[in-house]
Order: sequence, then C-alpha cells, then structure tokens
Amino acid sequence: MGRLDEATFTALMRGCPACGDVRLEVHSYIDRIVSVMLAEPDDDGRWAHDGEKFVDGVYRVRCTACGAVAIDAPECPRCHAPDGLARALASTSRLKVPKRCACKGSELLVGALVPATVTTRAGKPPPPTTTVAFGEPGFHVTRIECTDCGELTEPSTCPLCDAPGPLRPRP
Repeated sequence: MGRLDEATFTALMRGCPACGDVRLEVHSYIDRIVSVMLAEPDDDGRWAHDGEKFVDGVYRVRCTACGAVAIDAPECPRCHAPDGLARALASTSRLKVPKRCACKGSELLVGALVPATVTTRAGKPPPPTTTVAFGEPGFHVTRIECTDCGELTEPSTCPLCDAPGPLRPRP
C-alpha cells in the first residue's frame, strides 16, 4: 500500500485540511499503456489504472486555493525506497523498448508508470493529465508485450527508482 489508504484519501478529498477548499492538485504515479511500432509510439497511450492504483501512487497533494501541502512523500511510490521519488522523476526508463521482438514482430504494447496530475473540484474529477511523454525522464516502462507472439518482458528491480526487489504487492 502507498502512503494513503482508500479511507484516508477519501477523507482528504473532502477538502483542504488548512482552508477547506475542495480544489486539490493530486500528483500520482499511475499505469499507462502505449502502442509502439519499431520502438516509436503509435499513440499518446491510454490510462490502465483503477481507483486503488491511483490512490496507491499518490505522492503529493496541494491545495490550489491556499497552497497548503497535505501530502509530500519523498519515498518511491512503487517500492517505498527512501528518496526514490526524486530518482524516479529525474531518470529515464531502465527497461528499453526494442525495435523488434525476438520473433521479428514490430508492434509492441508498452506498460508504464507515469506521473500524472488531477485537480479535484466539486463533482466528478477530470481524467488525469500526464506530465511526461514516452521516453522522457519520469516515464518508466514496466512491461513490454509483443502483439504477435505474446512474449513479455518485465524489470527485475523497481521500475521507478531501480531499488532491488522484492517489490511490494500493488492493489
């Protein structure tokens, strides 16, 4: 589990602890799937997370009205390694996307953890907005799957901060 559990996150979303305003900027590392051909993205990708995984990846919550910071977690959102967040945001993915699979297939599905932001307000929140693109620092490949043969590649260390395993289970 990340720094927040579902109940604590729900309570926090009722409003800023300092001023009560419901407009909160929430930063989270969440799952994204990108189609690639010859190691280049075919699209901008799509979100592949649920509510639990969004909450699990939260590392910062800031009120947009008064600027108060309710959560500022420096540890890795994936494995909790000390100061892992800074390493994750500054580094590029250690798992590199090949141009082709061993079967010579050129179309791959890339799963990644990416930083994203949502600004809450009264009513249903908007979808997250990613703050990085494929290949940029902060975009971390977690799995590569060939669409032809189904071969799957996953990292053996934390995909965000490169801390050694074992990784904690995700919701």
